[in-house]
Amino acid sequence: MQPDFFGNTPPQRPPDYATLDDYLAMMYEMNDDPLADAGTNVVICRGNPRAKLMIVGEAPGPQENIEGKPFVGRAGKMLDKVLTSVNFDPEGDVFITNSVFRMPPGEGNKTFRKPTTTEIEYYMPYLLKIIDFVKPAIILLTGNVATHSLLGKTGITKLRGQWNDWNGYRVMPIFHPSYLLRNPTRAPDGPKAHTWRDIQEVRRVYDELVGTA
Repeated sequence: MQPDFFGNTPPQRPPDYATLDDYLAMMYEMNDDPLADAGTNVVICRGNPRAKLMIVGEAPGPQENIEGKPFVGRAGKMLDKVLTSVNFDPEGDVFITNSVFRMPPGEGNKTFRKPTTTEIEYYMPYLLKIIDFVKPAIILLTGNVATHSLLGKTGITKLRGQWNDWNGYRVMPIFHPSYLLRNPTRAPDGPKAHTWRDIQEVRRVYDELVGTA
């Protein structure tokens, strides 16, 4: 693949597979990705692959690394609470995946760290291929890592709650559930209040695009 004008080589998209299951099976066997030597597991998705609402997280944490599914720890419980507050079934109405598919190990007394730009960009073609298979109507990007991966932007405080048209999909960045756990205030201008308004807007647009159950 030829470098672009700036001398950067675009990330190579993974090979084509007939089905999402075949593709995921390949991903679970990855052994040459940037975090393959970290001793952590490949964590890809949970939920309904036929869902019209996709949620993209950042990277697995310790509990996700153990269970092999995204958003199964405290942040996952918060995410489920946000979804059910507007009558989304987290397993039936939603497909949840990651931007980075292994937990980046931490140093010293830290269990894990945030993914690097190199890691985000390496795994990004895999995320794009998963989106190609699922074909959701709406994609929610939780936090800066997911927003960087798909939109190439950071600054979640300013970007959250804004709709983006991306490759024919309606895409909205929202606060990561772990941020809500760290900021539990119920102030009218706090993260939880913003997220409540954002998820109501998501519900409204979802009903327009997909219809109510």
